[in-house]
Amino acid sequence: MDLLPGVRAREVPTDRLRIHLLEAGPSDGTPLVLVHGNLSTGRFYEHVMPALAGDGFRVLAPDMRSFGRSEPAPLDATRGLDDWADDVAALLRTLGVDAPPHLVGWSTGGGAIARFALTRPAASLTLVDPVGPYGYGGVRDDGTPVHPDGAGSGAAGANPEFVRRLRERDSSADSPFSIRNVMRRTYWSPSFRLSPEREDLLVEEILLTTIGDGGYPGSAASSPHWPGFAPGGSGVLNALSPKHLRWDGIVSLDPKPPVLWTHGSDDLIVADGSMLEAGTLGRAGLIPGWPGAEEFPPQQMVTQIRTVLERYADAGGSVRTEWFDGSGHGPLFDAEARWTRVLRDFLAGVR
Repeated sequence: MDLLPGVRAREVPTDRLRIHLLEAGPSDGTPLVLVHGNLSTGRFYEHVMPALAGDGFRVLAPDMRSFGRSEPAPLDATRGLDDWADDVAALLRTLGVDAPPHLVGWSTGGGAIARFALTRPAASLTLVDPVGPYGYGGVRDDGTPVHPDGAGSGAAGANPEFVRRLRERDSSADSPFSIRNVMRRTYWSPSFRLSPEREDLLVEEILLTTIGDGGYPGSAASSPHWPGFAPGGSGVLNALSPKHLRWDGIVSLDPKPPVLWTHGSDDLIVADGSMLEAGTLGRAGLIPGWPGAEEFPPQQMVTQIRTVLERYADAGGSVRTEWFDGSGHGPLFDAEARWTRVLRDFLAGVR
């Protein structure tokens, strides 16, 4: 692999699966684990790793199961994101890392690091536009799924054309459903552009995704409730369902690791009324038969995150919030300099 200076790659055979790892910094440095999101890999953090390593951290950016070059082990969605949390723990155990790690989680990775902290010591948590504390889609403000079966969430809601193009490894910009155009439109602000070389590299990283029931999008299931689908038992989109995932339990942690929440104001994926969520699509008339806001409200994801973190602070936790005006789902890209500065300042304060 042609990596940035100071970043190295290797395969780590843990007792759970073989993990492809990017690493930077001294081997005896303070552990800092960067967990990527859905449809990405550890390489999405590569551009920020040298600066973090320069602060004395041992920076670890694994490819999570079903993504990148790690072993394509299936993800048990009925455990929410606990497979990912357990994989991070297995990686640290194999590397001989005993100290509580600092954890950064982007999107799906935010939910995974919160789940890690529920059962293991963590030095700090940095949530980057994280999946909501009650999962994604079909959930009320108090965290109760709209229907017990998780109707309106999970793999069956994925766009079939988008999944087909992923399966065919379509790297073109010929369709709005190609991953290149989806990445440009939703991973960061649409006005932001990576260099052509970096964009090509990250598109190819995404196209390493394991497509199918155990990976992306996961196994499909039907529901008697609107909109007619519910989460299956395997795969990443099902793991994000409110039937299987919640991380608001961090409010009860003792001790509580300091938390940094960074979020782009123009995030289209994790937002109050995201157009990728069934309730919002139903209200807009894009999924027929919407039963109305009382029965199936659009999910207020950012409000749910804010409320849980306010409860965390009220219970004695330290929470720092940084809003990135004009940024999309990935301020670590479209506001790289400021985002990196904020993270480094936070970590320096924690240490």
